[in-house]
Amino acid sequence: MTLELAPDSPILAMPWIITFGPLSDEEDWEPVVCGPYERPHAIALAEEVVADHELMAVVEPVMGFASVAEIQAEIALAKSVAAELVPDDDDLAFDDVDVDLDLDLDDDDDDRDDHVVGPLPSPEEIRAGMARVAHRLAGTS
Repeated sequence: MTLELAPDSPILAMPWIITFGPLSDEEDWEPVVCGPYERPHAIALAEEVVADHELMAVVEPVMGFASVAEIQAEIALAKSVAAELVPDDDDLAFDDVDVDLDLDLDDDDDDRDDHVVGPLPSPEEIRAGMARVAHRLAGTS
């Protein structure tokens, strides 16, 4: 599975990941996430890996958000799109649509201390970290 995009979509130029997982809930193993790749490479790799195996592959862009606000805006957008997909009672065409965007966005700071290792990095620090990761993946120093 992957997004259907217009040929001029800016998302096409983003890095892409592949998540391989079981086709059914009967298999119990953790999905394997690979990447980042250019989109055509990700699609080709996914197709090759699942060709003769009972696997599912999801190819999706990696969004390089560098702030909490950007991430929250994308989550809000995803939720609003999902809300538009909710079928009317008379609309049976969406019976097989599985949209699971139940994300916990509580502003309760009591939980936050258990998960945050240090202070929240600035967008500049996050972008610099992304650049370091890209250099390591590319094998450059």
